[in-house]
Amino acid sequence: MKILISNDDGYQAPGIIALYEALSAIDGVDVDVVAPEHNNSAKSNALTLHSPLYVHHAANGFRYVNGTPADCVHIAMTGLLGYRPNLVVSGINNGANMGDDTIYSGTVGAAMEGFLFGVPAIAFSQVERNWGELQSAAQKARQIVQQMMQQQLIGASPWLLNVNIPNLPLEQMGQVKLCRLGRRHSAAPVITQVNPRGETMYWIGSAGAAKDDSEGTDFHATAHGHVSMTPLKVDLTDHDHLVYWAQTASRLDTAMQGVQKQEMA
Repeated sequence: MKILISNDDGYQAPGIIALYEALSAIDGVDVDVVAPEHNNSAKSNALTLHSPLYVHHAANGFRYVNGTPADCVHIAMTGLLGYRPNLVVSGINNGANMGDDTIYSGTVGAAMEGFLFGVPAIAFSQVERNWGELQSAAQKARQIVQQMMQQQLIGASPWLLNVNIPNLPLEQMGQVKLCRLGRRHSAAPVITQVNPRGETMYWIGSAGAAKDDSEGTDFHATAHGHVSMTPLKVDLTDHDHLVYWAQTASRLDTAMQGVQKQEMA
């Protein structure tokens, strides 16, 4: 069993070190780490296409890349490793990736890159920042991976899971709850400052508070001490409204053809 680990907090982050140590302790598992050189939070699935990427070796055996989380997994999967991992694991992230966060998250982006290559993948995050009860989170991540191995869930068919772990001692954590994504309110307003040269600087504001944290969401589960597990997919098609948009597209096309005929007359 071969596992590739990446993250978006950087190869020196406590979360990835704890995750590596936890998964390396599983019998029969070989773990490789390929992670960003620096913090790359909120990079989503971005790939670096217009500048070269370099891979370096850290003293602890990790490899790090001057690129995004998705870059790291992409490079690993397309030649760096020399083998195809059975599982891609991302994290443990310093803070939650719930609801709308999953669109922006580099942690989820790294896992999704593995999924796009046809490999099962898990993104692990702690709900609160600053690494409280990190070892407990790493133990919970190991338990989840071990159970998936024992139940033969890690096979040829790819899947993508987003897991958020509350910052609690292991014995105080609740169940692993299957959840849908919640929703956040809009982000806080942009923060402006003036630099010494009199130029205005803009800082992206913090994420909005939970808007939909009703029962069944990841927000609700973690707020009650449970571990949230959400299966994700890449298909962004709005299937519920395909019929509406088919009718609308037909009307738009008819109208545009009428305008075009008038312009050509």
